[in-house]
Amino acid sequence: MALEVTDANFKDEVLNSKVPVMVDFWAEWCGPCKMIAPTVAELAKEYEGRVKVAKLDVDANYQTAGAFDVRSIPTLLFFKNGKVVDKIVGALPKQKLKEKLEANL
Repeated sequence: MALEVTDANFKDEVLNSKVPVMVDFWAEWCGPCKMIAPTVAELAKEYEGRVKVAKLDVDANYQTAGAFDVRSIPTLLFFKNGKVVDKIVGALPKQKLKEKLEANL
């Protein structure tokens, strides 16, 4: 299960994480976000302990979404040592997401 992050805990859970983090910026009304949600949940299980997989609802947490210039959703940002190291905008197949995760471990 992906970790739900918010404006309040983003720094602790993502920026200060000891392991790489993939954050799925999404919203309830977003069709493509719903399409990739099962894949994001699967990746959270598959990479447990190696990568933290998190979800951030952009409607409820607009400060963080704005701070990282998230303009389209779904957007997946990959963090390592508190910095954005990669980005995906749009719904991609699971294999493409896995390739990005592996490249950023």
